[in-house]
Amino acid sequence: MVFDMEVITKSARETEELGQKLAVSLKKGKIIGLYGELGSGKTTFVKGLAKGLGIKERIVSPTFVFIRPYACRQTKGSFYHVDLYRLEGSQDAQGLGLEEIFAERKAITAIEWAGKIKGILPKKRIDIFFEYHKENERKVIIKRE
Repeated sequence: MVFDMEVITKSARETEELGQKLAVSLKKGKIIGLYGELGSGKTTFVKGLAKGLGIKERIVSPTFVFIRPYACRQTKGSFYHVDLYRLEGSQDAQGLGLEEIFAERKAITAIEWAGKIKGILPKKRIDIFFEYHKENERKVIIKRE
């Protein structure tokens, strides 16, 4: 069953808070695909997600290293923040170890620019789409299976 939810956030703070709220419901092994234009709120959302998972470290987008792991209190495993913005094509993702990360039963993984690796994304995942709505507002559409 697919669960859809649409939310309008009126500030970066509200986008971050939405991430925190979602974190509470996440179970171990969950993969989250994030989609949207540059600056649409994906990293801000991930910051809230991490905070909601009990991660105290400062969340910085891993644009140049692709993946940043964090210890996750909620799952007693890892939280992986993946940013594929600089990925040229899906074949470039082969050496990143994403399949191994997806297989970690205690991990939660958030993937910015997930559309770049459609072919290797697990079918069971949460997809979140970010769209500019108005000046500081974002439309966030959450699709879960």
